[in-house]
Amino acid sequence: MCGIVGAVAQRNVVPILLEGLQRLEYRGYDSAGLAVVHDGQLERVRSIGRVADLTEKSAGTRGFIGIAHTRWATHGVPSVRNAHPHISKDHVAVVHNGIIENYEVLRTRLTAAGYEFTSDTDTEVIAHLIHSHYARGNSLLVATQASLAELVGAYAIGVIAADNPDQLICARRGSPLLLGVGIEEHFIASDVSALLPVTRNVVYLEEGDVVEVGRRSYQIFDTKGMRVERTVQISELNNESVQLGEYCHYMQKEIHEQPQALADTLESVCNSQSLVPGIFGAEAAATFADIDSILILACGTSYHAGLVARYWLEEITGIRCTVEVASEYRYRISVANPKTLVVVISQSGETADTQAALNHAKTHGHIHTLAICNVPESALVRLCKLRMLTRAGPEIGVASTKAFTTQLAALFLLTLILAKQRGRLTAEQEQKHLQELRHLPSGVKKVLELEPQIAKLAEQFASKHHALFLGRGLHYPIALEGALKLKEISYIHAEAYPAGELKHGPLALVDKDMPVISVAPNDALLEKLKSNLQEVRARGGELYVFADAHTHIREAEGIHIMQMPEHAGYLSPILHTIPLQLLAYYVALQKGTDVDKPRNLAKSVTVE
Repeated sequence: MCGIVGAVAQRNVVPILLEGLQRLEYRGYDSAGLAVVHDGQLERVRSIGRVADLTEKSAGTRGFIGIAHTRWATHGVPSVRNAHPHISKDHVAVVHNGIIENYEVLRTRLTAAGYEFTSDTDTEVIAHLIHSHYARGNSLLVATQASLAELVGAYAIGVIAADNPDQLICARRGSPLLLGVGIEEHFIASDVSALLPVTRNVVYLEEGDVVEVGRRSYQIFDTKGMRVERTVQISELNNESVQLGEYCHYMQKEIHEQPQALADTLESVCNSQSLVPGIFGAEAAATFADIDSILILACGTSYHAGLVARYWLEEITGIRCTVEVASEYRYRISVANPKTLVVVISQSGETADTQAALNHAKTHGHIHTLAICNVPESALVRLCKLRMLTRAGPEIGVASTKAFTTQLAALFLLTLILAKQRGRLTAEQEQKHLQELRHLPSGVKKVLELEPQIAKLAEQFASKHHALFLGRGLHYPIALEGALKLKEISYIHAEAYPAGELKHGPLALVDKDMPVISVAPNDALLEKLKSNLQEVRARGGELYVFADAHTHIREAEGIHIMQMPEHAGYLSPILHTIPLQLLAYYVALQKGTDVDKPRNLAKSVTVE
């Protein structure tokens, strides 16, 4: 979602702020802005559209301290007046990620006190509130701390003042923020990728931290106002890992990075001869022995990974598994079971809905928690007793690709380890699965070789407005994921159904203008799937089938076959995901949409 960058240095910080914002563009935004202190005055530049527009408008702007922001609209339409930073009385400037729930009450109070509001945002109340405390003679730190005590909601903020050219205040609660440590210069950002050009030494702030940031030093205060120390870590990311390189788009790059991402994720087990619970944490063996059910909480693509895992877990381990949309789970009455393992899945580890669902589960007595996440320093990882890092590397494109397949790999490992601990996995089966996992990156490479054929196939979708995806069993969630990818980046309306549900309603939609995309693995449900495909052809529907070898589904009028490699057994969903990602990508190219930054969407959804 929104992005924050801030800096205090002995050099002009405007280029640092702008480059940081460019590196946060993948998060999704509709406007951008920055503010610096120069000669005792606040100078602000704001723009609708891309950071490139802001860069153009910022020519000649200078300052040794500043804050910058990319905004994804929540309160108020995308416009210059609603863009951050927001300024109070030409003196205090604020950037903010998150949502202030009591902003209307505060706005009424501050308006009565003489403050004029020039935007429709909830953020502007923070600027006026801090100014109201600052104007009473408090330091900028104390004024910010007093203001935060009055806020209800989630925030990550950066604050500067016109008469304070060497001090930047930042704070976080419910929204990520980190501190970058340099030599006689310091930085803040909502994502470490924004700081890679200037430092890899970072401090991941804890919930409720407030930081007084100067050029030469910084002080961190906890929720009680007490000085605390936080560990300086060296980020594992590097500058090259977030560069586009030879690819046209980050999504294309990340699709092709999947063999390496899977190899990295599976490295700890593929280089060993047995599966051990310890890869999920020191307490994993004891925790797994104490559970009798599993609850998976996730959103979007991660939810689809959970749906695949349910098939694996119940069939291989015999453990009952429930998968819930995280944004819905906390708002319904559910039956708690302290022997449930709560598994939360998120690429960023900062997904607000998933964090809230996890906290809700904890308040109901769920003590066994496991995070499957791509970011080691994220909130979800810190909140859970156990964790499995997917090691997919930075994922810049909004439409998730390598994060999804590595999540599936992690969930399959969880399945195998639980099955082994319960005596449901023989030594021979364990070795067979390990060999299949070792082969998985090679299998994905083979599927990627289909790219030219899929690019050609995508030409037939350029004029389409709707599409139907079909799958059965393990592959129904893959159909869901394929439909999500297509609508996310090409804006074609797409729906997915279990193939057996066709005759219960969706068949009414099928005609010559409705392409039907089917996943056709060579598994136990193949013959039933073939019957479902015949139902489509009988109604004049155009079929696009991603079929394993030896399925004996042949090309014919209205039936287009994309031949997949050999069937991969339980790991087949991972292989069948790849061509659907490529299809979505090339259809989006045909449609001329913004592949990496689709409209209305954000990479890391840090608000509810």
